[in-house]
Amino acid sequence: MKKLLPALALLLVIQFSFAQELPFQEEVNNRAKEIDEAGWVKGSAVFTGSSSVRMWKNLQQQFPDVAIINSAFGGSTADQLLMHLDKTVLRFEPSKVFIYEGDNDINAGQEISDIMKNLDELVTKIHAKYPNTTVNLIAAKPSPSRWDKKVSYLALNDLIRQYATTHDKVNIVNVWDIMIDDTGKPKADIFIEDNLHMNEKGYALWKEVFTPFMK
Repeated sequence: MKKLLPALALLLVIQFSFAQELPFQEEVNNRAKEIDEAGWVKGSAVFTGSSSVRMWKNLQQQFPDVAIINSAFGGSTADQLLMHLDKTVLRFEPSKVFIYEGDNDINAGQEISDIMKNLDELVTKIHAKYPNTTVNLIAAKPSPSRWDKKVSYLALNDLIRQYATTHDKVNIVNVWDIMIDDTGKPKADIFIEDNLHMNEKGYALWKEVFTPFMK
C-alpha cells in the first residue's frame, strides 16, 4: 500500500496539471467559435494580439475589399499568443498576419530581449508552415497611462524595426509617430477614458498607417 501512495500522488498531480487551462483559454475558445459561426475564408488577413486589436470594432468596415479575421484576445502578451497560435492564426492559412504584442509585455515587466525572442518564435512558426505569408509586427503604441515606460517602448520598436529589415516577409507597422502630437506626447483626444485604449479617432489614424500594408 505504501508503494502505491507515491504513484497515486503522481497521478493526481498529472491530472491536475492537465486540468489547468492556458491563460485566456476561455476567451480564445469563445472568439474562435464566433469566427467560425460568422464564416471565414482561407488566405484572409489575420489580425491578432492584445486588446488594442481586439477593440478595433470597425476594422473590416475600414478595409471592405480585404477578408479580415480578428482573433485578438484580452490583455495578451507574445508568449501567451504563442500558446494559442494554432487556434488564432495557423488554422486560417493566412496571406497576411498582423501581430500586436509588446505593449502588455513591457507593462508586465518583461525584458525586451525576451519579448523579441517570443516575437521571433511567432514569426518562425508562421513561416515554417506558410513561407509566403507576410508577417506584420505592429509597433508598440504610445499611451498616456503608460507614458512612464516610453523609453522601453521606443527601444522595443527600434528592435522590431531592425528585425523587420533583416528578415524576409516581415514588416513593422509604425503606429507610434502618427499618435504623437507636436509636443512629443500622445495625442489626448484619441483615447477612451482609461487613457490606454483608443477611440474611433485613434483607429482612424491606424487606418491611415495600415492601408499600404493591406494592398
